[in-house]
Amino acid sequence: MTIRVLVAEDQSAVRAGLVLILRSAPDIEVVGEAGDGEQAVALARELRPDLVLMDVQMPRLDGVSATRQVVAEKLADVLVLTTFDLDEYVFGALRAGASGFLLKNTEARELLDAVRTVGRGEGLIAPAVTRRLIAEFAGQPAASRPASEPAALEQLTRREREVLSCLGGGLSNAEIARRLDMAEATVKTHVSRLLAKLELRSRVQAAVLAQEWGI
Repeated sequence: MTIRVLVAEDQSAVRAGLVLILRSAPDIEVVGEAGDGEQAVALARELRPDLVLMDVQMPRLDGVSATRQVVAEKLADVLVLTTFDLDEYVFGALRAGASGFLLKNTEARELLDAVRTVGRGEGLIAPAVTRRLIAEFAGQPAASRPASEPAALEQLTRREREVLSCLGGGLSNAEIARRLDMAEATVKTHVSRLLAKLELRSRVQAAVLAQEWGI
Protein backbone atom coordinates (compact mmCIF):
# COMPACT_ATOMS: atom_id res chain seq x y z
CA MET A 1 0.00 0.00 0.00
CA THR A 2 1.32 3.44 -0.94
CA ILE A 3 1.28 6.03 1.84
CA ARG A 4 0.29 9.48 0.58
CA VAL A 5 2.10 12.25 2.46
CA LEU A 6 1.70 16.03 2.66
CA VAL A 7 4.85 17.81 3.91
CA ALA A 8 4.30 21.02 5.90
CA GLU A 9 7.53 22.89 6.70
CA ASP A 10 8.20 26.61 6.32
CA GLN A 11 11.95 26.35 5.67
CA SER A 12 12.26 25.52 1.99
CA ALA A 13 15.65 23.80 2.29
CA VAL A 14 14.45 21.56 5.11
CA ARG A 15 11.22 20.82 3.25
CA ALA A 16 13.14 19.90 0.10
CA GLY A 17 15.32 17.53 2.10
CA LEU A 18 12.30 15.83 3.66
CA VAL A 19 10.62 15.47 0.28
CA LEU A 20 13.80 14.00 -1.23
CA ILE A 21 14.02 11.39 1.52
CA LEU A 22 10.35 10.46 1.29
CA ARG A 23 10.43 10.15 -2.49
CA SER A 24 13.32 7.68 -2.22
CA ALA A 25 10.90 5.10 -0.85
CA PRO A 26 8.78 3.18 -3.38
CA ASP A 27 5.87 2.83 -0.94
CA ILE A 28 5.62 6.55 -0.06
CA GLU A 29 4.19 9.25 -2.32
CA VAL A 30 4.55 12.98 -1.60
CA VAL A 31 1.27 14.46 -2.80
CA GLY A 32 1.83 18.07 -1.72
CA GLU A 33 4.02 20.63 0.04
CA ALA A 34 2.98 23.47 2.37
CA GLY A 35 5.02 26.41 3.59
CA ASP A 36 2.72 27.45 6.44
CA GLY A 37 -0.06 26.10 8.63
CA GLU A 38 -2.95 27.61 6.69
CA GLN A 39 -1.70 26.12 3.45
CA ALA A 40 -1.23 22.76 5.19
CA VAL A 41 -4.88 22.68 6.28
CA ALA A 42 -6.10 23.82 2.85
CA LEU A 43 -4.05 21.19 1.02
CA ALA A 44 -5.13 18.49 3.48
CA ARG A 45 -8.75 19.33 2.66
CA GLU A 46 -8.03 19.27 -1.07
CA LEU A 47 -5.69 16.29 -1.34
CA ARG A 48 -6.85 14.08 1.56
CA PRO A 49 -3.43 12.54 2.22
CA ASP A 50 -2.95 9.58 4.54
CA LEU A 51 -0.49 11.56 6.65
CA VAL A 52 0.67 15.13 7.18
CA LEU A 53 4.30 15.60 8.22
CA MET A 54 3.87 18.79 10.26
CA ASP A 55 6.44 21.22 11.64
CA VAL A 56 5.33 22.96 14.84
CA GLN A 57 6.70 26.42 14.17
CA MET A 58 5.27 27.91 10.99
CA PRO A 59 3.93 31.33 9.94
CA ARG A 60 0.27 32.35 9.55
CA LEU A 61 -0.93 29.30 11.46
CA ASP A 62 1.34 27.30 13.78
CA GLY A 63 1.66 23.54 13.48
CA VAL A 64 -0.28 22.84 16.67
CA SER A 65 -3.32 24.81 15.48
CA ALA A 66 -3.02 23.25 12.03
CA THR A 67 -2.83 19.79 13.58
CA ARG A 68 -5.97 20.50 15.60
CA GLN A 69 -7.90 21.44 12.45
CA VAL A 70 -6.63 18.51 10.38
CA VAL A 71 -7.45 15.98 13.11
CA ALA A 72 -10.81 17.55 14.02
CA GLU A 73 -11.92 17.35 10.38
CA LYS A 74 -10.49 13.81 10.08
CA LEU A 75 -8.48 14.83 7.04
CA ALA A 76 -5.36 12.78 7.85
CA ASP A 77 -3.11 11.48 10.60
CA VAL A 78 -0.45 13.96 11.70
CA LEU A 79 3.20 13.21 12.37
CA VAL A 80 4.76 16.17 14.17
CA LEU A 81 8.35 17.27 13.69
CA THR A 82 9.83 18.56 16.94
CA THR A 83 12.94 19.18 19.01
CA PHE A 84 13.55 18.55 22.70
CA ASP A 85 13.66 22.26 23.52
CA LEU A 86 10.10 22.81 22.29
CA ASP A 87 8.18 20.67 24.77
CA GLU A 88 5.38 23.21 25.15
CA TYR A 89 4.62 22.87 21.45
CA VAL A 90 4.76 19.10 21.66
CA PHE A 91 2.26 19.06 24.52
CA GLY A 92 -0.04 21.25 22.47
CA ALA A 93 0.24 18.95 19.46
CA LEU A 94 -0.49 15.95 21.64
CA ARG A 95 -3.65 17.57 22.98
CA ALA A 96 -4.56 18.44 19.38
CA GLY A 97 -4.50 14.74 18.47
CA ALA A 98 -1.16 14.22 16.72
CA SER A 99 -0.48 10.56 15.95
CA GLY A 100 3.24 10.72 16.56
CA PHE A 101 6.32 12.82 17.18
CA LEU A 102 9.65 12.81 15.42
CA LEU A 103 12.89 14.67 16.02
CA LYS A 104 13.84 17.04 13.21
CA ASN A 105 17.40 15.72 13.20
CA THR A 106 16.30 12.12 12.71
CA GLU A 107 18.10 9.91 10.22
CA ALA A 108 16.54 9.27 6.81
CA ARG A 109 15.80 5.61 7.57
CA GLU A 110 14.08 6.54 10.84
CA LEU A 111 11.95 9.13 9.05
CA LEU A 112 10.75 6.54 6.55
CA ASP A 113 10.12 4.01 9.31
CA ALA A 114 8.12 6.61 11.25
CA VAL A 115 5.92 7.40 8.24
CA ARG A 116 5.29 3.69 7.71
CA THR A 117 4.52 3.21 11.40
CA VAL A 118 1.86 5.92 11.39
CA GLY A 119 0.61 4.60 8.07
CA ARG A 120 -0.04 1.23 9.77
CA GLY A 121 -2.04 2.96 12.46
CA GLU A 122 0.61 2.78 15.19
CA GLY A 123 1.18 6.22 16.64
CA LEU A 124 3.82 5.54 19.25
CA ILE A 125 7.02 6.34 17.40
CA ALA A 126 10.37 7.88 18.29
CA PRO A 127 10.43 6.28 21.77
CA ALA A 128 12.89 8.88 23.06
CA VAL A 129 10.31 11.58 22.38
CA THR A 130 7.13 9.82 23.45
CA ARG A 131 8.64 8.39 26.62
CA ARG A 132 9.86 11.84 27.59
CA LEU A 133 6.38 13.20 26.99
CA ILE A 134 4.86 10.47 29.12
CA ALA A 135 7.40 11.11 31.87
CA GLU A 136 6.67 14.83 31.81
CA PHE A 137 2.95 14.26 32.22
CA ALA A 138 3.48 11.60 34.87
CA GLY A 139 5.67 14.04 36.78
CA GLN A 140 2.94 16.64 37.12
CA PRO A 141 2.02 17.47 40.76
CA ALA A 142 -0.79 15.31 42.05
CA ALA A 143 -2.76 18.43 42.95
CA SER A 144 -2.99 19.31 39.26
CA ARG A 145 -4.77 16.06 38.43
CA PRO A 146 -8.45 15.23 38.93
CA ALA A 147 -9.24 13.32 42.13
CA SER A 148 -10.91 10.34 40.45
CA GLU A 149 -10.73 8.35 37.26
CA PRO A 150 -12.92 9.54 34.38
CA ALA A 151 -16.19 7.62 34.14
CA ALA A 152 -15.25 6.57 30.61
CA LEU A 153 -12.61 4.21 32.01
CA GLU A 154 -15.38 2.11 33.52
CA GLN A 155 -16.39 1.16 29.98
CA LEU A 156 -13.10 -0.66 29.40
CA THR A 157 -12.80 -4.42 29.76
CA ARG A 158 -10.02 -5.89 31.90
CA ARG A 159 -7.99 -6.68 28.78
CA GLU A 160 -8.45 -3.17 27.40
CA ARG A 161 -7.19 -1.70 30.68
CA GLU A 162 -4.14 -3.97 30.47
CA VAL A 163 -3.46 -2.75 26.93
CA LEU A 164 -3.95 0.86 28.05
CA SER A 165 -1.43 0.30 30.84
CA CYS A 166 1.08 -0.98 28.28
CA LEU A 167 0.49 2.07 26.10
CA GLY A 168 1.29 4.17 29.16
CA GLY A 169 4.66 2.45 29.26
CA GLY A 170 5.37 3.48 25.68
CA LEU A 171 5.13 -0.05 24.28
CA SER A 172 4.48 -0.82 20.62
CA ASN A 173 1.82 -3.30 19.45
CA ALA A 174 4.45 -6.01 19.07
CA GLU A 175 5.78 -5.39 22.58
CA ILE A 176 2.25 -5.40 24.03
CA ALA A 177 1.53 -8.67 22.22
CA ARG A 178 4.58 -10.30 23.78
CA ARG A 179 3.87 -8.95 27.26
CA LEU A 180 0.20 -9.97 27.30
CA ASP A 181 0.69 -13.15 25.27
CA MET A 182 -1.75 -12.32 22.49
CA ALA A 183 -1.66 -11.86 18.73
CA GLU A 184 -0.56 -8.47 17.43
CA ALA A 185 -3.79 -8.20 15.44
CA THR A 186 -5.73 -8.66 18.68
CA VAL A 187 -3.73 -5.85 20.28
CA LYS A 188 -4.67 -3.55 17.41
CA THR A 189 -8.33 -4.39 17.93
CA HIS A 190 -8.12 -3.62 21.65
CA VAL A 191 -6.33 -0.33 20.97
CA SER A 192 -8.97 0.75 18.45
CA ARG A 193 -11.79 -0.12 20.84
CA LEU A 194 -10.32 1.66 23.85
CA LEU A 195 -9.59 4.78 21.81
CA ALA A 196 -13.21 4.83 20.65
CA LYS A 197 -14.58 4.27 24.16
CA LEU A 198 -12.38 7.00 25.66
CA GLU A 199 -13.01 9.35 22.70
CA LEU A 200 -9.29 9.81 22.13
CA ARG A 201 -7.67 10.69 18.82
CA SER A 202 -4.34 8.92 19.14
CA ARG A 203 -2.34 6.25 20.95
CA VAL A 204 -0.12 8.96 22.37
CA GLN A 205 -3.11 10.59 24.07
CA ALA A 206 -4.01 7.19 25.49
CA ALA A 207 -0.47 6.74 26.79
CA VAL A 208 -0.55 10.08 28.57
CA LEU A 209 -3.99 9.38 30.03
CA ALA A 210 -2.73 6.05 31.37
CA GLN A 211 0.12 7.84 33.14
CA GLU A 212 -2.09 10.64 34.42
CA TRP A 213 -4.49 8.17 36.02
CA GLY A 214 -1.88 5.70 37.20
CA ILE A 215 -3.30 2.82 35.15
